[in-house]
Amino acid sequence: MSRRSALKAMLGASCLVLLAPFARAHAGLEKSEPARRATLSKAPKKIRLWFNERLEPDYASVKLYGEDGEKLIETPKAVVDAMDPKLLEMELPPLPPGQYTVKYRVLSVDGHTVDYGYVFTIKP
Repeated sequence: MSRRSALKAMLGASCLVLLAPFARAHAGLEKSEPARRATLSKAPKKIRLWFNERLEPDYASVKLYGEDGEKLIETPKAVVDAMDPKLLEMELPPLPPGQYTVKYRVLSVDGHTVDYGYVFTIKP
């Protein structure tokens, strides 16, 4: 192996080592209750979102929208669970049948913000 090739290999390996902590750059949703696209026979009492990284409690939020996707439903503030910093929960008021949109915004401890949402339905 030439000196130049060895230098390139060392430089490449150094970059991989230095950039490895940034490979998992965002808090990804691993599981949700209710689940994405779920059709439920009764209304849930909570929204629970589990992520693959710890969340910053002061910068985590969940909003629930009604059938039209625009009507915000009044709910208590979502909170990050003290025992499980990867879990974000929000109590729900009684919900009538219909389709609902969950929108969440979280900041993981690595400093990356994630905005996303999903839909679930409550059968009549």
